[in-house]
Amino acid sequence: MKERSENITSKVPALIALALILFFWWALCASGAVPSYMLPSPVDVVRAFIDDFPNLMYHARTSLQEAAYGLLIGIGLAFVIATVMDRFRLLDQALTPILVITQTIPTIAIAPLLVLWMGFGMAPKITLVVITTFFPIAVGLLEGYRSADPDEISLMRAMGAGRPQIFRYVKFPSALPHFFSGLRISASYAVVGAVIAEWLGGFEGLGVYMTRVKKAYAFDRMFAVIILIVIVSLLLMRMVDLIRMVSMPWERAGRNADRKHS
Repeated sequence: MKERSENITSKVPALIALALILFFWWALCASGAVPSYMLPSPVDVVRAFIDDFPNLMYHARTSLQEAAYGLLIGIGLAFVIATVMDRFRLLDQALTPILVITQTIPTIAIAPLLVLWMGFGMAPKITLVVITTFFPIAVGLLEGYRSADPDEISLMRAMGAGRPQIFRYVKFPSALPHFFSGLRISASYAVVGAVIAEWLGGFEGLGVYMTRVKKAYAFDRMFAVIILIVIVSLLLMRMVDLIRMVSMPWERAGRNADRKHS
């Protein structure tokens, strides 16, 4: 009960800040200081969200498919790359600069090339999601592997354990917290990456829908799409937190033990 009360109390400042932002937004629009075609009021945005909800869901389905496929491929690719880099020092030295360089290239600059090479289907969108999501996960896994307790590794070797056993019982468990931290970031990047790719071509998706309503100067619907993207990203991050709780029960047990002792 105490833990639930603390969780609710910790969210009060954020709710107050959000309420203040919405109030000032509404007041700015109601005063006429900003034309409605430039900045629609929150009431208009909510009304557009409700009225156009079926259409938003139709396009969101495509964007979520692209984000899910790209995120899954990104996780697999990051796991392979991080594990190989941890195993072979030479590959680590060779691939680390390349991974860093890939993150310095703006995704909006890559997207037109992907569309040119792969067409207007899902392939370029999924590829862009993979590019934007695998790096945080790969870096997190690498840091996790390297944070493994060297004494535990030495003990495992003294007991005759091979590399697979050391990886399974020492390195991989120590990498899980870092993995989920990177996955939390990548989950929010996935939807954004898919939408950015859809801006440059396609037939369905939230990015395509945003392009259409922008050309029609329906900015209330544009804001409605932004709100939907925020909601979906927050839900994905929450899903990652739930998976982390299920996958790492010892972490929750440790926190509860610390609270009891404090």
